[in-house]
Amino acid sequence: MPPSSTAVRRTVEAYLHRHPGERDALTGLLAALDRPVDATARTTLPGHVTCSAVVIDRQGRVLHIRHRSTGGRMLTPGGHIEPADRTLLAAALREVSEEAGIPPGALCPTRQLLGSPIDIDVHDIAANLSKGEPAHRHYDVRYVFYLAGEEPPAIVLQDEEVSGAQWLPQPEVTSPTLRAKLLQARLDGWPEPVKASALIHDGAGRYLLHLRDHKPGVIWESGAFALLGGGRTHDDQSLEGTLLRELSEEVPDLRLKDLTPYAVEAATSIDGLSVPGQVFAGRWRGSPERLRLHEGVLLHWFTPDRLDRLRLSPATHALIHRHAAENPLDDGQAVAPFVWDGGSRTVLNGIGVHLHLEDDEGRVLLGLRHPDAKFAGDTWHYLAGRCEQESALACLVREAWEEAGLVIDPADVELAHVVHVVDTPGSLPLMQLVFRARRWEGAPEVREPDKCLTWKWWPARELPDRLVSYTRRAISSIAEGRAFSQMGW
Repeated sequence: MPPSSTAVRRTVEAYLHRHPGERDALTGLLAALDRPVDATARTTLPGHVTCSAVVIDRQGRVLHIRHRSTGGRMLTPGGHIEPADRTLLAAALREVSEEAGIPPGALCPTRQLLGSPIDIDVHDIAANLSKGEPAHRHYDVRYVFYLAGEEPPAIVLQDEEVSGAQWLPQPEVTSPTLRAKLLQARLDGWPEPVKASALIHDGAGRYLLHLRDHKPGVIWESGAFALLGGGRTHDDQSLEGTLLRELSEEVPDLRLKDLTPYAVEAATSIDGLSVPGQVFAGRWRGSPERLRLHEGVLLHWFTPDRLDRLRLSPATHALIHRHAAENPLDDGQAVAPFVWDGGSRTVLNGIGVHLHLEDDEGRVLLGLRHPDAKFAGDTWHYLAGRCEQESALACLVREAWEEAGLVIDPADVELAHVVHVVDTPGSLPLMQLVFRARRWEGAPEVREPDKCLTWKWWPARELPDRLVSYTRRAISSIAEGRAFSQMGW
């Protein structure tokens, strides 16, 4: 759906904060936004909002196209907002893609504007009898973009509406208001980083990744693992300041050592723009589960060999492998795993976590293990995993995402049952924790086909014959309201 009047007003007010002298000129627009109508609709009269894209190449020239509807005038690409345009900026990107064939990925935002409009132009439109449109007014919101690459992309004109294209030097830009703002802003066409992120490692081969909230169309890299960080704002004095602000907002207790610039990488924004960002490397050795996390689902340590199992952007995947290759571990530097000492009087117990999910019909989610799986091949089992150097809840949330693509908030989880198991005499005892999730996001999908062949909801009284024994015990115990059981002792 198109941007709401509230969203448009926020954009306009932010623009007027930078250009207070233009408030009187935009009185009509502000009045239209107060009316109970869609100010972005073409049918809204006596005026409505339109959007344009100001594309600047590496020589500082601005793309102009010859619109047939304006009698051949040279203008920047732009036009009316469509119902599918999520934001004003998205409308501008769509227009330049349709009219000039330049996709969003070939463009990037500017440091000076950071995705804010450079100009809002008010102009009158003559009546168009062929379309049944009376004379009206356009409030044209104009966004500036640089070319992401050094060479201008091939221009592919929309023949129905466009008859030519030309790159004009900024002093020759046809719009007087736009020309004045461009010359004042000193936009040279060379991209700069407008995003900052942290490549956090422990110096022992592990990297800290952030599982972002699953909100498609709202946040970048929705539902994926990513580096901590975010976009620069007009108030940030530097990119390091951007990163420190973002970390304080996302993980206020995290304190990094030796924060240094490492690389400049391009990310893809929600609207498809190429967004250059500065990556800072920093060391930290702590327990992520002890940190207060204000944004996202979880933080977790990963070694490079496990990245292929995650939903992760190719750029971040390559960046971590590059850093690991450039910083090889010395002997004895890697984090020592926990080892069971069978000769000690104190016997360590392994900890396993299991997810008990019931749908609206009371059916339980089970997965069929791969025949070649190390444990319980060709047998049905809970979604489960063994705790690493992490809390049980962190392990549960991680395994749910890695194995089945389910997003679970730890606040929606409760301990339902514990099975203390010894599989064979003399083997490591296992404390199997079964957690029930009251809510979750997503539908179960096979994400690790080498371990699980399929997911299926089973009625509690019609469980499969080939079912892990302690899983069967846990399901029946939960139904009976019992919190603990043991097997094999």
